[in-house]
Amino acid sequence: MWVSPDVLFYKRMSQPLANCEIIAVGSELLTPDRLDTNSLYLTDQLNGIGVEVRRKSIIGDDRARLAAEIRAALLNSEIVILTGGLGPTEDDVTRDSVADALGRTLVFRQDLLDTLMERFQRLNRKMADNNLRQTFVVDGAEPLPNPRGTAPGQWIEVDIHGASRLILLLPGPPSELKAMFAAECMPRLTKRLPPQAIGTRFYRISCMGESDLDQLISPVYKPFENPVTTVLAGLGDIQVHLRARAKTADEAEALLQQIAPCIEELLGDRIYSRDGSSLEAVVGNMLRERGATVSVAESCTGGMLGERFTSIAGSSDYFLGGFVVYAERLKTELLGIDSALIAQHSLVSAPIAEAMALQARARTGSTYAVSITGEAGPDSATSAPVGTVVIGIAGPDGTATARRYNLFGDRVGIRNRATTWALDDLRRAMGGNPRA
Repeated sequence: MWVSPDVLFYKRMSQPLANCEIIAVGSELLTPDRLDTNSLYLTDQLNGIGVEVRRKSIIGDDRARLAAEIRAALLNSEIVILTGGLGPTEDDVTRDSVADALGRTLVFRQDLLDTLMERFQRLNRKMADNNLRQTFVVDGAEPLPNPRGTAPGQWIEVDIHGASRLILLLPGPPSELKAMFAAECMPRLTKRLPPQAIGTRFYRISCMGESDLDQLISPVYKPFENPVTTVLAGLGDIQVHLRARAKTADEAEALLQQIAPCIEELLGDRIYSRDGSSLEAVVGNMLRERGATVSVAESCTGGMLGERFTSIAGSSDYFLGGFVVYAERLKTELLGIDSALIAQHSLVSAPIAEAMALQARARTGSTYAVSITGEAGPDSATSAPVGTVVIGIAGPDGTATARRYNLFGDRVGIRNRATTWALDDLRRAMGGNPRA
């Protein structure tokens, strides 16, 4: 199944594939109040035509610093995209910085002035003098029309030490940038670039440590430069991303196939999603496919499991409701748990978790019921150590099982992990590992 990297496709590819760097311009993006969302959109669009974004940066409204960043980007990437800084004010320095980086001047364009004046006349507004800044382009640039705003974009093709480079200047407002990129840039890029494609695999794995997972699969992916493997860890949830680049989608898929089946075999039913779907979405789909319903009985998680179920649109198809029985008294009064059973086994125990699940199922009429009881800390109210969580699953045969876990982290981490372990226990109880 595993193939030595000395026969990889990437060693036979003669023409390098295009990479891109994105520079977001604006001092406001360096504050906690504004986020650069344009680069996310651009990355998605570029990946769709096989272009890999190798670097993103944010530069404030500093002309010299921005020019230096542009020069560096042109040495490393075939495409450089700048977003923002094309407005009419003095702190809009993108045009000037690009001109400085290329050693060129800014050139006045009468056609841009005519378009700008027509726009203001149509809006019955007087154009301010500083709007004239938007009628200048870098010498040699092709203006890109902006029907949604006053700032035209610019398309610049340059030669850097014998290498062809492309610079795109795009407006900062997302609605303007998206419209301009879709209408003006994508058609030109697809014509200009050689054929290339990016293939991906996206696995999500539950209830496994990041170091354990990487130790298991790293012997498979480490020898390979293409595909690139990335492991991302969360609270009880790990993502494994594979990305392969090639001249065609078929070649990219062939590259992925050299390691993906082996990784899937090693991880087995720990993989709960192959398309990026969340665990609650996967479990919800499994319930819907089976015509089954579920209810919950929660103690230490205080309703978090029910929230995860109901965060999915359409969850009313399978989620009936549940009980948040934080106090011992409510476990007996609402769920009917025998106080003698609690006294015999303690609140954080398998018999109590099983009883909670069985009673939740009986009271709601659900096909399945999931219970959680435990100690989330920072102090323990029972004899169980902090991090002890017991999860019960009651099924359609009228019986229940429970599993005890020792979870780590602070109170937030333990509670979040408890809901993930509970969802995964239910997934396994229903059959485990649905294929996407």
